[in-house]
Amino acid sequence: MPQTILAEVLSIEAATNFVNIVKLKPLIPAEFQAGQYLQIVLSEEDKRIFSIASAPGAEVIELHIGAGPDDSYPRGALDHMSVNREVILEVGLGNAHIQTSSDRPIILMAGGTGFSYTKSIADHLTSIKATTPVILYWGVKEESALYARAEMETWAASHSHFEFIPVVENPSTEWQGKTGYVHQAVMNDIKDLAPYDIYLAGPFKMAGIAREDFINKGAIKERIFADAFAYI
Repeated sequence: MPQTILAEVLSIEAATNFVNIVKLKPLIPAEFQAGQYLQIVLSEEDKRIFSIASAPGAEVIELHIGAGPDDSYPRGALDHMSVNREVILEVGLGNAHIQTSSDRPIILMAGGTGFSYTKSIADHLTSIKATTPVILYWGVKEESALYARAEMETWAASHSHFEFIPVVENPSTEWQGKTGYVHQAVMNDIKDLAPYDIYLAGPFKMAGIAREDFINKGAIKERIFADAFAYI
């Protein structure tokens, strides 16, 4: 069951021209699993869904909200939080959370601000000192969208069994990393996906295409997790 709590709005800071990092301090401990999402309650009829970027047990809930000038859904939530010192949250939603009973190696794959979902899982695995091999792929359109690149490179460098791979769809001439679609990068790197638990976040279209292509590369359908699958 989701938990309804009040949270203090600590800060809303721009990470890029389109992404804001929001920090909220729950007035009581928030109960959720890594990879779950929350709803910001604007009214009883208007609740807006966002992935949680922080690990369970963190004192501050972090959200990464992508919003262009005409994106009314996220923009409305940002506006609500900017004028209210406290907001109502419904926490602990979604079924694509980390499978703690599994010891299979993990692929975390994110498109755009879907990164926040994978970050929650990555931070959780760090906090419990997991030794499971983890590869985090983060796909964006331009390098400038890799707002947490330095943080994730540090994360990977600090743990021998963690790996971070950014993928840029429209690279500049200076970019030296992987290019193209992020799920294609996964398939280029890993010839057989059967051994892996795979966690996906990003646009619904991307999730659907990735699931189909990953299954064709050996992935077990029941070991691919994404909340998008409930809608496609």
